[in-house]
Amino acid sequence: MKIENQAMMFAFLCKYTVEAKGEEGRAVIQEGMKRYGRERGMRMAMRARANGDPVALWTNQAYGEWKPDYAGQMEFGTVRTEPALVTYISKCAWCEAWKKYDILEYGREYCVNVDAAVYEGFGEGFGEGVVCTPVTTAMSWGGDCCQFDWGLPLTADEQQMIADRKAELGTSAMKDFAYHTAHIYCAITDTICKNFPDDSHEIIRKAVADYIDLYGQEDYDALLEFSPEDFQRA
Repeated sequence: MKIENQAMMFAFLCKYTVEAKGEEGRAVIQEGMKRYGRERGMRMAMRARANGDPVALWTNQAYGEWKPDYAGQMEFGTVRTEPALVTYISKCAWCEAWKKYDILEYGREYCVNVDAAVYEGFGEGFGEGVVCTPVTTAMSWGGDCCQFDWGLPLTADEQQMIADRKAELGTSAMKDFAYHTAHIYCAITDTICKNFPDDSHEIIRKAVADYIDLYGQEDYDALLEFSPEDFQRA
C-alpha cells in the first residue's frame, strides 16, 4: 500500500462522518486524529528509548515512522534551527491524493492536528509549552507550503546526530502503509463507534464501500488483520 491508501481511507471516513453528523462529526474526527497521532508519537519514543536514546527534539526528527513511496514524491526541509527549529513541506503526497479524487474538503481535516499530536505523544517529557505549532496555512487549506515550529532549538551537533542515527536505523524504525492505513482506520472507526453508536455502522459501511471501489476487497481485508494492540507497541 502507498500513502494514497491511508490518505483516502481517512478522507472517506471523514466525509461520511461529517455528512451524517455535521460539526459534531468533524469534532469526533479530530478526536480520532489526536488519538492516532499520540499513538504514533508514543511508539517513536518507545523505539528511541529501546535503542538507548533520549526523548529529545533530535530523536523526534530521527525516528520517523514513514518515508515517501518514491523519490520526489515529497519535498521538505529546514527553514531555520534557532531560536527554534522550523521545518517546511512544499510538496505533499497526502494533499495530492485528495486533490486527485476531489475530496480535499474532507481529507484536509487530517492536517489540523496530526503533527502536533505526534509531537505530544513523543515528547511528554519536553516540558510545559513545548508544542509543534503550524506557522503558515497548510497547503491543503490553501497555503503555499506547510511550516512547523518545533519549540526547541536544534544545534549543529544534534543535526549530525540525526543524520548518523537515520543512517544507522535505515528503515528499521519505519512502518509500511498497510500498517499506517490500518492504524488510521482503527483509530477513527473506534472513535466514531464510541461517539455515534447508533450511526457508526452506516458511516463506516459507506466509507469502506468507497475504499473497496478504489482499491479492492483484498486491500481492505488486509487492514482487518491488525488489532488495536498492534498500534500500542513499538
